[in-house]
Amino acid sequence: MSERPNVLIVGLDPAVVDFSRWPGLSEDKLRTTLQAEREALAADGYDVSICFIDHGETAERVLVEALVWGRYDAVVLGAGVRKDEEQFLLFERLINIIHRHAGDAAICFNTGPTDTAAAVRRWI
Repeated sequence: MSERPNVLIVGLDPAVVDFSRWPGLSEDKLRTTLQAEREALAADGYDVSICFIDHGETAERVLVEALVWGRYDAVVLGAGVRKDEEQFLLFERLINIIHRHAGDAAICFNTGPTDTAAAVRRWI
């Protein structure tokens, strides 16, 4: 069993993001940035999984499945869910799922995809 801290990054699947709401960001740029953040955390000794969700049709089920699959020391809930007023109810539901299924995990928030690793490092 790994002694490395386990981190789950939760965010909207880049395929469902309305990039007109996020100037300067694109599906490819988001995927590339998240992968770079994942690699940076891995280089620092973290085991990192990414859980992409949709706007709510299956998001809750997908997150529950990810959380019961393993134990996480931290769960990052991405800014695309947290900062978008249209996603408020989804954000609220996801927080409650994290609380219910990963109550011991630190809940981390990034301000965008480029500071995900910093959000994790603040807590673990």
